[in-house]
Amino acid sequence: MKRRQFIAASCLAGFTPLAAMAQESQPAEVATEAIKLQPQGLIDVQHTGPARQFFELRVYRNDPGAKQQALEEFFAEAAIPAWNRLSIQPVGVFKQKDGATGDLYVLLPHRSLESLVTATWRLTRDEQFLRAGATVLDAPLNDPAYKRIEISLLAAFIGMPELEVPTQAETRLLQLRIYESHSVKKGQKKIEMFNAGGEIEIFRRVGLAPVFFGESLAGPKMPNLTYMLGFEDQEALDKNWEAFRQDPAWLKLKDDPQYKDTVSNITNLILRPAAGSQI
Repeated sequence: MKRRQFIAASCLAGFTPLAAMAQESQPAEVATEAIKLQPQGLIDVQHTGPARQFFELRVYRNDPGAKQQALEEFFAEAAIPAWNRLSIQPVGVFKQKDGATGDLYVLLPHRSLESLVTATWRLTRDEQFLRAGATVLDAPLNDPAYKRIEISLLAAFIGMPELEVPTQAETRLLQLRIYESHSVKKGQKKIEMFNAGGEIEIFRRVGLAPVFFGESLAGPKMPNLTYMLGFEDQEALDKNWEAFRQDPAWLKLKDDPQYKDTVSNITNLILRPAAGSQI
């Protein structure tokens, strides 16, 4: 079987671009530049479009109150400056608008897989980070700073290959949405709907300002795509979604039979920036 056919077949079978890269003998940063996604989601090693970013979406599970506040301070004073020193920027840190939990959501954009897989190792050798973050990093076994970290790895859509910083209004809200699909094939079709189908362009036109669109390569609720939007406030969020629902181009696109049954479940979270967030 030819190499290109092998990679495409692996993707359809449920493998991610990470699995395809495992077949490469090139350095990670070279392989990252070589492999892109076609509009329909399939891998094409010959694609020469803009390099896509990779995103880490972390959820730090925690209790509300003092521990959440301490973790916010850790990110603002120690972790975000350290990530920036590794050229990981801008970093987003968010919490739920309604305060229902003490969870914190962290968004890390990476230019390469090498950046992603070496970031933790490099952080633990950053003396400034170790000193500034000692309260959290050296928390005792019987009193941890958080419960656990859950991480999803995402590849940016070809239709939006890089993260974009939305409005920086103090009242801003971030909307995080996860679209699950019941099969890999349908999941890829929904990605095509955003890319080649023009849904991203419709979003932009009606004021649904995207921060990122990503295909999940590893994490829970797979197969899924995940995206984030930015709004000045709740009023803008409600107004712009209403404009989207009534948009003629969207009404036509959603009734296109080729995109039927591409989403089986939607997670919708309204977030606000935590202390020090750069998004």
